[in-house]
Amino acid sequence: MNAAATSMPPSLAVAGLRISAGGKVLVPGLSLTIGRGEIVGMVGASGSGKTISAFSLARLLPDTLTQSGEISLEGERIDRLSESEMRKVRGGRIGMVFQDPLSSFNPLRTVGSILVESICRHQRLPARQARELAIDTLATMRLPGRKASVDAYPHMLSGGQRQRAMIGLALVNRPALIIADEPTTALDPTIQLQILALLRHQASSAACLFITHDIGAASAICDRLAVMNEGEIVEEGPTDRLLASPTHPFTRELLSHAPGGARFR
Repeated sequence: MNAAATSMPPSLAVAGLRISAGGKVLVPGLSLTIGRGEIVGMVGASGSGKTISAFSLARLLPDTLTQSGEISLEGERIDRLSESEMRKVRGGRIGMVFQDPLSSFNPLRTVGSILVESICRHQRLPARQARELAIDTLATMRLPGRKASVDAYPHMLSGGQRQRAMIGLALVNRPALIIADEPTTALDPTIQLQILALLRHQASSAACLFITHDIGAASAICDRLAVMNEGEIVEEGPTDRLLASPTHPFTRELLSHAPGGARFR
């Protein structure tokens, strides 16, 4: 984490987040803060509430779920914003990296056109200038060919290249918060490490919430870990400390089943 982040108010502050489906409470009261330049990993088994908690921060939950609680981004209560106001926040102040970019990108549009649309909407740049920024962004994401990638359709890119393009889309408008939901799950181990290193480097000026069931991947990138079980954070702390001395039984169980222990820091 950047030294400056410790002396600044958190970029993201969540207090008492509650998510329900009908009469069933899925997340009873989550609280979390993330500073600028800090990556916090939310880890846990499938169904523990990680993804719905993350999506609720950007108000992306389906209509069948309801949420309440306080969500502040750079000191502003975004949980109070209207849907039209939230549309300005998503893609601008909040960048999303989804698990499967092939289904997240519109297959009928080029990767570059999707970036250009987002840049024009959130930065109000002319189309030509937005295209140049899109080209520069994809080059920074290490996509091949300075102009070839911007005119490529999603199916023309490999899985790792599509994930790099997705990270570029999340970062192009310099967001205050990046939410990365299982961004390396479908990739082979070598590409996983490349994507993690890229995200770690590029997210240095934003708060980042990294959602994963792979505690090994989280250990490679995160400053802090928040272990989630049945909708609650059962243990939270600096990555090195939590991996070396877990205190909660669920954390110890999670670690005991994690493959590739050598990847832990």
